[in-house]
Amino acid sequence: MDFKQDENRIYLTDPEGKTIAEVLIPEKETGIRDIERTFVDDSLRGQGIADKLLTAVVDRLQEEGKKAIPSCSYAVKWFGNHPEHEGLVKK
Repeated sequence: MDFKQDENRIYLTDPEGKTIAEVLIPEKETGIRDIERTFVDDSLRGQGIADKLLTAVVDRLQEEGKKAIPSCSYAVKWFGNHPEHEGLVKK
């Protein structure tokens, strides 16, 4: 799956250009990104897309040398289920 990225999000669009999945990750302070929203369109539910989005966030955080504040409920749960990435969470 080829996600697109810009400064504050990682996302997927359909052939018409409509956003059908995204995670918003604005930088709230130097070196800290807030995972503030995870969205997956109903047409993609049950395919593990949200998990793949968060994995892409982890990859980006590692590349950038940044940490995250998981503020959306999905991100909080995801990091709770992936303790191997707890070092990326700002305490």
